[in-house]
Amino acid sequence: MNFKNSGLYRFAYNVYHLYVDGFRNMTLGKTLWTVILIKLFIIFAILKLFFFPNFIHENAKKGQESEFVSKQILKHTD
Repeated sequence: MNFKNSGLYRFAYNVYHLYVDGFRNMTLGKTLWTVILIKLFIIFAILKLFFFPNFIHENAKKGQESEFVSKQILKHTD
């Protein structure tokens, strides 16, 4: 059976082109998606650098990170 002639391939191809054509014809949607992506970048990249320190790196010895995490998890379950 040839994969390109299968129903699954045609379905995936049609779904892909549905989204590509829909996004290509957007006007306001492109702007909104750009704003969303910029916000996500700020949340995950910029805020992580300044407000969330690498707790494991600061408190665990090199090579002992997994033991540190397991001790912390077991300590908080009691």
